[in-house]
Amino acid sequence: MKDQKDVVNKVIDYIEQNLEEEIDLEHISKSAGYSKFYLNRIFAEYTGTTIYKYLQNRRLTVAAEKLVKSDKPIIQIAYEAGYDSQQAFSFAFKQVYRYPPKIYRELAIFIPKQDRIFMCYSYRFQYDRITTDIKEIAA
Repeated sequence: MKDQKDVVNKVIDYIEQNLEEEIDLEHISKSAGYSKFYLNRIFAEYTGTTIYKYLQNRRLTVAAEKLVKSDKPIIQIAYEAGYDSQQAFSFAFKQVYRYPPKIYRELAIFIPKQDRIFMCYSYRFQYDRITTDIKEIAA
């Protein structure tokens, strides 16, 4: 199980280091030593989202920050976020942020929708032990 978490951490690190680059799931899966379907499954199991959705939401979050904190043209931000056109970027951005990029920039309030995921290593406790501990604390 720890090996899978390590692999998920490596995928997250790779995505974070290459947000503005073209990221190929096939390349990631081969370097991790898993099929892209299995890698996506364990990624979703540990993070609650697919690799593609995580990547898209991270890129849109970075783009939202750039819209508010920079004067870069929207088309440049769209390209940096991995979109081929401003229209495709605007459509995706509006689905996540509910406003088109131009209006979002005018609002000038940055709200991150997908922060970097950090995997923590914790142990699962049995339900009976947790309820027993809670009763002892509450008593």
